[in-house]
Amino acid sequence: MKISLGPVRYFWPKQDIAEFYDNAINSDADIIYLGEVVCSKRRELTTPDWIELAKSLADNSDKQIVLSTLALISAPSELSELSRYCDNGDLLVEANDMAAVQQMHERKLPFVVGSQINCYNLSALKRLLSMGMSRWVMPVELSSEWLRTLLDEAKQEGIREQFEVEVQAHGHLPLAYSARCFTARSEDRPKDKCEKCCINYPQGRGVDSQEGERLFTLNGLETQSGLSYNLKNEMPTMAEFVDIARISPEQLDIAPVVTAFKQQLEAPAFEPLTKQECNGYWHKVAGMDQL
Repeated sequence: MKISLGPVRYFWPKQDIAEFYDNAINSDADIIYLGEVVCSKRRELTTPDWIELAKSLADNSDKQIVLSTLALISAPSELSELSRYCDNGDLLVEANDMAAVQQMHERKLPFVVGSQINCYNLSALKRLLSMGMSRWVMPVELSSEWLRTLLDEAKQEGIREQFEVEVQAHGHLPLAYSARCFTARSEDRPKDKCEKCCINYPQGRGVDSQEGERLFTLNGLETQSGLSYNLKNEMPTMAEFVDIARISPEQLDIAPVVTAFKQQLEAPAFEPLTKQECNGYWHKVAGMDQL
């Protein structure tokens, strides 16, 4: 099983992005995703900057480099930027919105279907395969039992070998997107005058219940899980039917996290989850639970 690094979902300064990808390229990760996936107003790196960085990483490493697109397209200008991603000329694209799927299909290019696209059953998989899907990232709220069942159905239909399966195995889960910016709202700012305040929260802004329990993490337009998902203990069994385990970046020095996941494949060792971690969805219970 391969290990991937998902796109940086938070709004980090340009120098931090550069440091992160310097670390990533020297890590044990097999696949690296990059690009702005949350908000088009985040412009520490522009679309040409992301494409240039991606091509530079591809030219200077043996890792697979993938460009990730926005999860919510809401303006004509964003469609234009999306076209630039799809027309990059060399790199695989992760489509996080059906507009990206359509653009890649029109270009007759293979693509990754991101977890933000609602693909839950065999009919949806077959439709996306017919449009050019080469890899499918499972929606984060689904269980191992559900995945096994769906892949068994795909095998019976003779299509299982036509695509790779990727599962987010570490990091805060992207749960929902909105045209409203909740980070700006939390600072009493309108979205149009947000002043890109999410850059002040490099790991998002936590939301607690009245009882003090962490429920969600605000990340601009994106609502994430309050706790960090951790399937490290599940890696040996995941390797039986999952092709790629994804780590969602939350720190600049990501190499130790990748190494720890690689080691679980070579020499499994159970490690209890911390109070800030969860694994419920994988076990078909509430996402914030631990099993």
